[in-house]
Amino acid sequence: MRFFTEHPESVGESYGEHLLVASSFGASMIAGGIACLIHGLVPGLFMKTGSDTIRRLNQRMVTHRQRKPETLPGLDYVI
Repeated sequence: MRFFTEHPESVGESYGEHLLVASSFGASMIAGGIACLIHGLVPGLFMKTGSDTIRRLNQRMVTHRQRKPETLPGLDYVI
């Protein structure tokens, strides 16, 4: 069971919350990737969509992350 809950707990989410957040990221990446593929074929379209998607996802994932502090097993202090 820890295989499904350890990582979500480390980022302050339940399994269900993590499923929704990760799915949202995945859908954004797919949409951004499709825009990049279309941009490759028709350079006048979606000129900033890929980089805007990356910036937005980075801000959501890294800048606003509320990761729980990690502790070593058997120790009482936070790393």
